[in-house]
Amino acid sequence: MKSSVTARAPGKINVFFRAGPPRPDGYHDVASLYLAVSLYEDVTATVRDDDGVTVRLSADSTAVRDPEDFPLDADNLVVRAAKLLARHTGAGTGVDLEVTKRVPIAGGMGGGSADAAAALVACNALWGTGLTREQLCELGSELGADVPFAITGGAAVGLGIGDELSPLLLRDRSDWVVLPASYGLSTPAVFKQLDALRADEDVPTPAEVDADVVLALVSGDHERLPGLMHNDLAPAAVNLAPELGQVIEESLRAGALAAIVSGSGPTTALLAADAHHAAELALQLQDEPGLAAHAVHGPVPGAQII
Repeated sequence: MKSSVTARAPGKINVFFRAGPPRPDGYHDVASLYLAVSLYEDVTATVRDDDGVTVRLSADSTAVRDPEDFPLDADNLVVRAAKLLARHTGAGTGVDLEVTKRVPIAGGMGGGSADAAAALVACNALWGTGLTREQLCELGSELGADVPFAITGGAAVGLGIGDELSPLLLRDRSDWVVLPASYGLSTPAVFKQLDALRADEDVPTPAEVDADVVLALVSGDHERLPGLMHNDLAPAAVNLAPELGQVIEESLRAGALAAIVSGSGPTTALLAADAHHAAELALQLQDEPGLAAHAVHGPVPGAQII
């Protein structure tokens, strides 16, 4: 048995996202086009002599504004992931988990899901429990709807609550800039606001992602994407954080081909023409007061040992 294993998992953006009405269980059926991008979370798992599970934040983390935003107790997704894997497989040893966070906390990019995915992959290797990627995805879905995609990575259409994945093979990479905010938004709060905004509407349950946006991404016809990208959660996120509207306007004035709230926000994802354009755009927007900017690309692989 290895004494320490490190796994890396990507954040994601939703190139397209539709949400249906609330279900009796509180979830919403969605139709999402996921893209894993090159902003990563790392989890290092080190074996313990007992069956305890601990978590700590790496000093190399760049996405934590306040350490209190990152719980170090049993509520942390990496702790829950390790304990879930141990219960499922009967692994009898404990683990110390160190998380290096680069994906914004409560930012709509699935950073917590990436943590859970990396923890599952790292502990699976550390303990030699031998679960396949498909089995890890099934287990991960118990932790959150976005965890299976953080395990598989790449690009995929997500249906159900987002965990029913159909992988897509993309011809070309796409380049983006992500703009984290200086604050977070609770995903449940954004969905609650969405329901309030649509209270008088007859909202259908989404059955599929718009075929045109899938074709544009798969074929590498990124010039068509700006007119096809969509996020049902954007109005709710902007309602809760009006400054997001200004960020989007500033990004478009700076030359972004498109700007969209990522998932439940408040991170904004900007489409760039190519890697050079993304780097220039990130540098330009980095100079704006209060804005951070990261040039990223996708698709990238899901959780894997590094």
